[in-house]
Amino acid sequence: MTDVKVNSRICGFTHRISGKVEGKNMVIDIETPCKKVAVHSHMEIPVKELYDPSYNDNQVFQKVKEAKWCSTCLVPCGIMHVCRMDIGTISKTLAKNSGSVSIEFE
Repeated sequence: MTDVKVNSRICGFTHRISGKVEGKNMVIDIETPCKKVAVHSHMEIPVKELYDPSYNDNQVFQKVKEAKWCSTCLVPCGIMHVCRMDIGTISKTLAKNSGSVSIEFE
């Protein structure tokens, strides 16, 4: 199980994303106060899709398009980090030692 917190300070929402591999799928659950994100607060993504470097056919981004999430939403990136950490393509130790990922406006 992998858990992250996404602070979307621009919109004022904090989201908690959890994910784990169950069989051939990555199961993602999102606790969120955002109504748009809540539409897809539970996702099951085939693990094989997570190894494809192309985002064009990725189910996460397809669901984001369908639900019309804001174009600046950080949740899809958080979902992908959870997925990649849980399948081992991003080191959980490295991620935890890094503490956070940020975008700084100057």
